[in-house]
Amino acid sequence: MDAIVFGATGLIGRSLVAELLGRGQRVAAAVRRDTLTPWLRSRGVEVGGLAVVTADVTRPLPDLPAARDVYNAAGRYAFGLGVNEARATNVAGALRVLDWAAELPGLRRLTHLSGYRVGGADDGAPDVARLGAYEASKIEGDRAVRARAEERGVPLSIVNPGVVIGAGQHIGLAALVADLWNGRLPALPGGRDTWVPIVTVEHLARFLAAVPAFAPAGEHHWVLDDGTPPLPELIRLVAAHTGVRAPQRSVPVGLLRRLPRRLTGADPETLSFLATDRYPTDSARALAARAGLAAPPAAEALRAWADDQIAERFGAASPWLRPYGFHSVAGARTWVLGERRRPAHVLLPGPPFNADVWAPLAARLPGPVLAADLPGLGRSAPAAGGTDAWLADLLAPVAGRPTLVAHSAACGPALRFAVEHPKRVGQLVLVAPSFLLAPASRPARSALAAAVARRMSAARLARALGVPEGPEVEGAVADLRRPGVARRVAAALRADAQRRGLWRQLLDRVRVPVRIVLGAADPAVVTVDHPVTEIAGAGHHLPLTHPALLADILNEQRRPAR
Repeated sequence: MDAIVFGATGLIGRSLVAELLGRGQRVAAAVRRDTLTPWLRSRGVEVGGLAVVTADVTRPLPDLPAARDVYNAAGRYAFGLGVNEARATNVAGALRVLDWAAELPGLRRLTHLSGYRVGGADDGAPDVARLGAYEASKIEGDRAVRARAEERGVPLSIVNPGVVIGAGQHIGLAALVADLWNGRLPALPGGRDTWVPIVTVEHLARFLAAVPAFAPAGEHHWVLDDGTPPLPELIRLVAAHTGVRAPQRSVPVGLLRRLPRRLTGADPETLSFLATDRYPTDSARALAARAGLAAPPAAEALRAWADDQIAERFGAASPWLRPYGFHSVAGARTWVLGERRRPAHVLLPGPPFNADVWAPLAARLPGPVLAADLPGLGRSAPAAGGTDAWLADLLAPVAGRPTLVAHSAACGPALRFAVEHPKRVGQLVLVAPSFLLAPASRPARSALAAAVARRMSAARLARALGVPEGPEVEGAVADLRRPGVARRVAAALRADAQRRGLWRQLLDRVRVPVRIVLGAADPAVVTVDHPVTEIAGAGHHLPLTHPALLADILNEQRRPAR
């Protein structure tokens, strides 16, 4: 094989395998369980040159394919580990890989993945009590690998990455961003010069792939972005991008160490990473120049990573539609998914749900879709100009005449847009429009959910609304627990109820094809001059309870009313 990668199912390892395969190399991936192949295929990586082999670096290694280049990306990266648990992978496992590589007749390079804090450690025994088992084991492993490589004559390169950011990374700095997003970060840890340098997983994978060809053995490479802003600026950047408030106060690390964890919420093992140290990046920058590599600007990388964190709910969910991310819509930071320029369908969710409510339906629709969280709801920040101006700006880049689909309280703004911009809408589909339903049948259950969300589990919310449990409900609960969202949901429902008469008048003025879809258990109390499709046995939340039938209706644009 051209290369073998240990730890190939981890965040870095799998990205490295994808990079090597993309360069046409034959790669052996040493894994305990093959979750790698499905991940590669889901990202369109050609796996013809891949051989997956079973190996666990904490145990004696079996017979494995010989390789010219060996990469050890196996590491136990977690806080709260026991000493023996951390050492099993980060020390003993690293030495086991090195000893195996030393026996290869055609070895060109062993590239060992270390960490940006370990290379600068002093020569004393690592202080487990102060550093924690993880960082202490990484320091010990770094020293042990260097000594054993010199003893056995192994051509070694050590790569010390900064904090690796990318889709799928949810510990360390990600925990700080999660607290920011969820309104649980009243103050910043550290001072104004605290520096936590980053590197994107994509750039790190390209760098690792280039090491054997472009770097002499024996070098250490600190791969991190010297342009990473100090931590307070980094948090302000992420806050501005995601539309939340950044804390104005800070707490010195020394004080955090003395305060009880139940009060600070800070993991003691993370505190040693809150430092002002800088690192020698000359060799890494020289290698990148020789290999023609360029990392994205830190600010751009951080914004993209923040989008990944929100899309993945910090590890609790998987994105259902790409691309995704925050955009400025009518001056409000808005969570937008899908195709912004030529969507076949534009999907607007009704509260208390966010745009993820459309996932079961969108999977059944032909062509690209555009979906977004309404302003102030879900993951979107409030819009000063109101929903009408927001929707007009959201759809400003859209070419053609898509089908505009809205649910519940989102139907009013969608209807107004269709009345005011008839040449920009091909068809309007109103799903359970609240202004046509009896007052008792309007989404009062949604208002109830908003009022009690802080005490209601996803299972209880699903039962209350009569919808199946799933990631869409989990996401709605997570949003409703964020500061201000439940209050804004309740306000949106009250405002919608006050405009029932206005929306009904607009329905008489609309000049684009309209179809109304209702659940038989949530019927209209107003007669309208537009086709109405009623789904037997259905209630109010049709996108979740009857996505297949709803897709059939959308896919048959001229289906007669029943």
